[in-house]
Amino acid sequence: MDLAGKPMNVIDAEMAAALAGLVEALESDASITGLILASGKKDFFAGADVDHLWEIDTAEQAFEESMHFKSWLRRLEQAGKPVVAAIHGRCLGGGLEIALACHHRIVLDDGKARLGLPEVKLGLLPGGGGTQRLPRLVGMQQALQWMSEGTEVRAAQALSSGLVHALAKTPEDMLAQARAWIAAHPKPQQPWDAPKFRYPGGDSRSPAIAQLLAIGPSMASAKSWGNYPALTHIMSSVFEGGLVDFDNALAIESRYFAACVVSPESRNLIGTLWYQLNAIKKGASRPSGPAPSKVKKLGILGAGMMGAGIAYVSAKAGIEVVLLDTTQANADKGKAYSQALLDKAVKKGGRTAEQRDATLARITPTTDYAALKDCQLVIEAVFEDRAVKAEVTKLAEAQLSAKAVFASNTSTLPITGLAQASERPANFIGLHFFSPVDKMPLVEIIVGEQTSDETLAKGFDFVQQIGQTPIVVNDSRGFYTSRVFATYVMEGLAMLKEGVHPRSIEVAGLQAGMPMPPLALQDEVSLSLGVHVADQTRKDLAAEGKPYEAHPGEAVLRQLCEIGRIGKKAGQGFYDWPAEGERGEKRLWPGLKEMFPVAAEQPTQEQMIERLLYAQANEAARCLEEGVLRSVADGNVGSILGWGFAPFFGGALQFINTVGPAHFVARSRELAAAHGKRFKPAKLVIELAKKGELLEVGGPASA
Repeated sequence: MDLAGKPMNVIDAEMAAALAGLVEALESDASITGLILASGKKDFFAGADVDHLWEIDTAEQAFEESMHFKSWLRRLEQAGKPVVAAIHGRCLGGGLEIALACHHRIVLDDGKARLGLPEVKLGLLPGGGGTQRLPRLVGMQQALQWMSEGTEVRAAQALSSGLVHALAKTPEDMLAQARAWIAAHPKPQQPWDAPKFRYPGGDSRSPAIAQLLAIGPSMASAKSWGNYPALTHIMSSVFEGGLVDFDNALAIESRYFAACVVSPESRNLIGTLWYQLNAIKKGASRPSGPAPSKVKKLGILGAGMMGAGIAYVSAKAGIEVVLLDTTQANADKGKAYSQALLDKAVKKGGRTAEQRDATLARITPTTDYAALKDCQLVIEAVFEDRAVKAEVTKLAEAQLSAKAVFASNTSTLPITGLAQASERPANFIGLHFFSPVDKMPLVEIIVGEQTSDETLAKGFDFVQQIGQTPIVVNDSRGFYTSRVFATYVMEGLAMLKEGVHPRSIEVAGLQAGMPMPPLALQDEVSLSLGVHVADQTRKDLAAEGKPYEAHPGEAVLRQLCEIGRIGKKAGQGFYDWPAEGERGEKRLWPGLKEMFPVAAEQPTQEQMIERLLYAQANEAARCLEEGVLRSVADGNVGSILGWGFAPFFGGALQFINTVGPAHFVARSRELAAAHGKRFKPAKLVIELAKKGELLEVGGPASA
């Protein structure tokens, strides 16, 4: 299988026709004694053709195409001749479903194999028989876990679970094993076609599985709050398919698949996390003129959690890192962060001891600025204070070449202002990482007034070099991510001040689709930092002769800080946090009800959810209107990967499209009348509503 003109094999019209032709030959040509399916690409198979899925606009079409695909897979496994899948690299989605229809599966065990059905990540379920064949091979419980989480399984686990039958050390060994198996099994039969077939671990009627599937939807809803229908559709497909014969089970799956394909959740997820994300990865936000570049030596100023995290991901990508702090003890502690992560990876088998040692050898902890010589890029990750940042900028630049780039990891301070401390403002840029760096995939690149295209291109290339996703924004206070993220937590604080029950606020945040509730999230980032940022903003605006308007939630921050409740780092904020090493969970501080008495009349959950989502979406629209955001794609992808804006809405800007600009404007005006002018709709959305238009939508053209 080697699809012409594409980097990976996908199920498009050309591939489908070729595979259907193979089935015809297998059935009709008596000289063919068996079939080995292998790949001419670096991976076995990527899955479905997303471009084609995007074009499907009716449930009927989705159902028919799913059933057609499965019809020739069914013929493949019932042709009476042995079929072997010789798998290397990634074998995902529809590609794994093809392999599951083969009688025997062999995997090349070279560390690169990944098998899985990740359709749920795009709001879909496996529509090529995956929800029926996988449970019949590995058991319902294991199959449900893998499909609901979109797990990619490595070779050893695939073998031990029963997903595949054998491993091979070399491609030649894999083909030799395949031929030998075909010779030894001239008349194979799939397990589910055998008269006495039984599910491993029990079927839908067995007590243990029935109990699992009885509570499964509740467990899924507890995690997803019903925002991802694909999760319950996967469970329903598995459960109902286990009550009927295999062919009827395939039809059941296609009905649930059709429901997913036309759902708004899937359209939003595909539009943003497939098309818009891929467009960014291909360089849509990068200046086209400058040549590609790579960083060989990186300097990091500040070995705290952020600097240590940047050092880890950079060293892991093969970059030599100078990790600098004010004391050697601090610098060594920063390197120890990488040591701990790598030790854990070795323990789990994800890294060898040799790989760990090689990565650690690339990190040099120091207090000597002279060690920055020959660095192509230096990133400062020091305290969020303009004077401190100015000092380290000057000390670092004294050691750098004229072409070296200096980046600030600031999360709020305007880059143009910070660049005033630089001798080379054209080489100065913002690279805003998110904590923890090793888990957060986004980097917000901020372009100052004097930042050159060449500097931007170098920053963009570096972010991709370390395996993270860059979005590019123009300079402003708070940039895009910090500015919009703040509206979420501050709206939660404003509700608390109004007398809304704190538990209701937290539940509303989770129901809205956010990964953490607002009060707990503010504790994580610290209340004292919020006050510091507010004070710095007030001071800066006063110097510029501009008025400062405090958000209602700011008073809440100050009240708690005044009594020493500054967040998780102190063990007390909106929550009481267990001490490090202690067992137990965080609990809302009982004193909140005394400090902010609960009002007799409470808003509905829907009203609270709307406030939390509209506050973010409206601020995102203002960022686009003001030119802080350079594209809708950067806004949507940045909101999901940066602070976890409800992915099923497709991002903060796509949320406006989902509810419709006209409805958004009308509801925003109602919220503004009830809660303040911060909800006044952005002019950009008002114009869209007047014209009956939507914001740019992700699709094949954008990728």
